Order: sequence, then structure tokens, then C-alpha cells
Amino acid sequence: MQKYKPKKLYSKKKKVEEFVVDETMIKIGSELAWLWVAIEPAKKETLSTSISKERNLFVAKRFLYRLLEKHGECPVLTDGGTWYPQACQFLKIKHHVHPSFEKSIIERTIQYIKDRTEIFDDYFPCRKKNRKLRHVKNWLNPFAILHNKELFIK
Repeated sequence: MQKYKPKKLYSKKKKVEEFVVDETMIKIGSELAWLWVAIEPAKKETLSTSISKERNLFVAKRFLYRLLEKHGECPVLTDGGTWYPQACQFLKIKHHVHPSFEKSIIERTIQYIKDRTEIFDDYFPCRKKNRKLRHVKNWLNPFAILHNKELFIK
């Protein structure tokens, strides 16, 4: 997995009505990082993931910009973090605070990813010094692809 350095979640553009976006802190080895996740609420499909050392307007803007590049412009639903409205305003996209149904979907998705990230980090540790974040980043995209395929098989 690490040898091939997978970079893309999907190669083709998908039509999406809206994005539900959230972030959470995760522990990777001894480091703390922010896991950013975007899902499509109707199919509960993971559209994008990212890991950063910080949580602020600039990181949110970069994450949303990459999401828009992949899937086109549509409204963004978030939990009301102060960085999201500013990032959406800068990118000229609609922003809404998500209702409880979307909140439960994104929270369950993030918890699922956090649990699997912890297991991955415990059982497949990076042996190279100062490379743990990259190790998990390389693992996240293929994980999301397989998770999405699992959703459609059921």
C-alpha cells in the first residue's frame, strides 16, 4: 500500500447535490492531527478525506476547494465551526449548518474512520521516523474506496 502512494479517491467526477463536512482530532502514534471528511448524505458515500496538523480557515478553504474541483459547486453543510462560513464565503458557495440527521451520518462516518485509523496505526505501524502522518494519509484513500464499495454491496 505504501509503495504505490495512492493519491486519488476517485478518478471521475461525480454529481453531488450537497456535501456534509466535518473534522475531528485523531491520534497517530504520539502525534495529534485533524481528520477532515466530506460525505454525500443521500448515499452516505465518503467523497474526500484529508489530514492536517491545524484546524483553521486556510485548511478548511483548501479542503473545500479540492472538494469543489472534484465534484463541482454545491451547498456545504457543516457543524457550525467558525472557519467554514468564512471559507465558503471566500469560495462563493452556499453554507448551511446541518440538521440532526446529517450530523448523525457524518459523526458515524468519522467515528468509523477513527476506529479503523487507530487499528491501522496499532497493527501496521510506520517504521520510518517522522512519517506516521504520511503513512496514514496513504492508507485513507484506498480505505474510503473500499468502504464506499461495501456500502453498495449491502
